[in-house]
Amino acid sequence: MRHVDRAALVLGLGIGGFIDGIVSHHLFGRHHVLSGRYPLDDVHLMMVGDGLFHLLRLLLVLWGAALLNRRQPMPNPVLAGGILTGWGVFTIVEGVADHLVPGVHHGPGELLHDVAFLVVGAVLVVAGVLMSRRSQPAVREHA
Repeated sequence: MRHVDRAALVLGLGIGGFIDGIVSHHLFGRHHVLSGRYPLDDVHLMMVGDGLFHLLRLLLVLWGAALLNRRQPMPNPVLAGGILTGWGVFTIVEGVADHLVPGVHHGPGELLHDVAFLVVGAVLVVAGVLMSRRSQPAVREHA
């Protein structure tokens, strides 16, 4: 991933997390951050878990924006590619760390969902790296 801009990657991690939280947790109501570990009837605990997750994503977006603000603007495809890569990395890490390994988000029987989640993350990483790589000028090697 050396072709992916670090600032755009961090921004993508936060944006990917927001998309996951908004779509999976709020719009589709599939699960909460802690729903696989604690009873769903503890609404306060579920809200606190989701709130801490939102706060982490916000900090990632702010960190990415601060990194971007420190330098010259980058080409739009490099920024978009880094964001897609960050979103994909977030999806893969979250899929493994929360879904597959500890089952924090949900209970058994959702392996197909977990695998699809990881595949989407991998597709986002590949698309983002390719987008970033194609938009950067070729580096000439001196013989």
